[in-house]
Amino acid sequence: MLRFYYVILISLPFILFYLGKALYIEKHDARYTEADRYRIARRAISILQRNGFIRTNAYGTENLPCDGGYVMYSNHQGKYDALGIMSAHQAPCTVMIDDKRSHQLITTQFISLLKGIRLDKTDMKKQVKTILDAIRQVKEGRRIIIFPEGGYYRNRNEVHDFLPGAFKCAMKSQTPIVPVALIDSYKPFELNSLKPVTTQVHFLSPILYEEYKGMNSKEIADLTRARIVEKINEVCHKNRSPF
Repeated sequence: MLRFYYVILISLPFILFYLGKALYIEKHDARYTEADRYRIARRAISILQRNGFIRTNAYGTENLPCDGGYVMYSNHQGKYDALGIMSAHQAPCTVMIDDKRSHQLITTQFISLLKGIRLDKTDMKKQVKTILDAIRQVKEGRRIIIFPEGGYYRNRNEVHDFLPGAFKCAMKSQTPIVPVALIDSYKPFELNSLKPVTTQVHFLSPILYEEYKGMNSKEIADLTRARIVEKINEVCHKNRSPF
């Protein structure tokens, strides 16, 4: 967590500027497109990376669908995960996040800026309403990041079971599933160090609706997880990086 607090401290002037910008945009929503919002968010991420000595290498961007909406399902390692994916993802996208986590300082303004999807896990009716809204958004062309593990406590480069229910968003919208493999994404904010770190984001080949339409949510979850695990094992074995 040392790097997290260091970045907050050294980036305070920029944070205050972007917090003010986010509040202004929220009050003048009609003036800003999704692309405008995303561009501002990525600028803030870039400053965080520079001040935090964080580098993220992206692979497989050619696998991302050129048109229409899709859902990116990624393994979860820590607070940096969504930021790393967005830094590597050129087209506007947003993230589905636990409602309780989303209301933390700075996080809440960032999620509002991106019009993120807040999932209230304490209220089933609200959950259903949120999922239906997410399905509608993906059908209309939005791109959403979902972390189907449901948590990231000391996951590191290990991938736990995926929650099948998280895949309803893609199944009901009948849109591509893009598996995303994160490697060393825990290092920026979990290691108690300020040494430069490098993380990796791998966008894998999409699983098209035609491929998964005959499968149930558990089978789809297992398939997506298997592809992510395969990529992580391949890269870590090549680099001789311990899990």
